[in-house]
Amino acid sequence: MSGSATPRVVAIHVAKATRLPMRPVESVEAEAGRGLVGDRYHGTRHRHVTIQATGELAKASRRHGAAIDPGSTRRNVTIEAEAVPRKPGTRFRVGEIDVEVVRDAAPCKLLEDALGRDARLALSRRAGVVCRVLSSGTLRVGDPVAFASEDPDAG
Repeated sequence: MSGSATPRVVAIHVAKATRLPMRPVESVEAEAGRGLVGDRYHGTRHRHVTIQATGELAKASRRHGAAIDPGSTRRNVTIEAEAVPRKPGTRFRVGEIDVEVVRDAAPCKLLEDALGRDARLALSRRAGVVCRVLSSGTLRVGDPVAFASEDPDAG
C-alpha cells in the first residue's frame, strides 16, 4: 500500500569478528565479490552482506512483546521498507551497490543470550536476507533502495 515513499538505509552495522559486538557506522565501503570492508564476512564466498527491513522487525517486535533493536539482530544493513525480497537470485540496488539475494537469513543464535529464545522465534522468516555484493561503492545511512518491480500489484 505504501509505494510512494522510497525505501532507504536507516542503519549500518559491522563486526570485525564473529562473536564481537556489532558497531553502528554511518558509511562503509562495499567491494564486489567480497562484501563490506571491515566486516567479519568480508572475503567470504557468498555471505557478503545481510539486509533486513524495518517492517519485518516491527512484526517480530510485536510477536516478541518488546522492541528488537536493529543492531541486536547482527544484520549489516537495515532498510526502511515493509520487507526485503527473499527469492534467491533477486537483484536490487542499495545506494551505489547492487546486491543479489543468496538465501533467507536465519535469526542469530547470539540473540538468545541477549533477548531470549522467544526473540529468535519471533524473527523466524523475518530476519532479513543474505546477499552477494555485485558492484563496489560506498554504502551510507540515508541511501535509497531500489527494488526491481516484479510484483504485478506494485504499480
